[in-house]
Amino acid sequence: MSKLLIVGTVAFDAIKTPFGETDKILGGAGTYIGLSASNFGIDSGIVSVVGGDFPEEYLKMLNDKNVNTDAIEIVKEGKTFFWSGEYHNDLNSRTTLATELNVLADFNPKVSDEFKNAEFVMLGNLHPLVQSSVLDQMEERPKLVVLDTMNFWMDNTLEDLLNVIKRVDVITINDEEARQLTGEYSLVKAAQKIYEMGPKYVVIKKGEHGALLFHEKDVFFAPALPLEEVFDPTGAGDTFAGGFIGYLAKTEDISFENMKRAVIAGSNLASFCVEKFGTERMENLAADEVQNRLVQFKELTQFEIELNK
Repeated sequence: MSKLLIVGTVAFDAIKTPFGETDKILGGAGTYIGLSASNFGIDSGIVSVVGGDFPEEYLKMLNDKNVNTDAIEIVKEGKTFFWSGEYHNDLNSRTTLATELNVLADFNPKVSDEFKNAEFVMLGNLHPLVQSSVLDQMEERPKLVVLDTMNFWMDNTLEDLLNVIKRVDVITINDEEARQLTGEYSLVKAAQKIYEMGPKYVVIKKGEHGALLFHEKDVFFAPALPLEEVFDPTGAGDTFAGGFIGYLAKTEDISFENMKRAVIAGSNLASFCVEKFGTERMENLAADEVQNRLVQFKELTQFEIELNK
């Protein structure tokens, strides 16, 4: 069985959308990635940091889902990373109300010995130097390294970001970030420029409009499932990433054809994440629900047409 190493925030969020609002709840990229990947029955572990205010019950919940938390450092006198935001009516745009780095400001990741030989590594959205530090601690080059990032790092640490991008196999970013990183409006041209930076595969997330997978001259598109209710899109991108790499780690196949299936697996899980606030839906997701929705995805995209010979 393959091992998956995840680096990312384990945090508190406070969220406001047109459908309601929350006080501090469980959030963070590492949390969403771990919960999503746990649906594939693989060994996974999270590298992160929390403060003494972080409830032990959250760590237990992750452990119960076979997500190893030994490398989540607990700074007892510190406070956990906190983000607060308000989503606008279309849920595609949001305003950040508060960002408190707290213990994350001095985070020095330490990969546990058990996961230094992990075949799959998911570098969740964090400072590029933290992402690089995790790769430096691996005993050998992993079979697949996936990196997620955002415009904040492009604005403030571009050189460090470009250095870590050179070292990964897959990058996952949204369409706005792809355009910012490359200066290209066309996503096809943007993907081509990102190849030249190092990754072999580029995944461009388009929110409710699905996701694109690029590899050399090949392109694959996966739609997002039309949903009756969307409550909170906060962790959707990280849930997608967790499903994507979780599927690849389970199948141990990193071909382009299998990455297509991984994109669908990630999109499938992300469709659940948005149905409740925070991690609530992902914490209580049943295997039969995942399979049933996968059938919906297949029906949404499959058709027969007679082609002229």
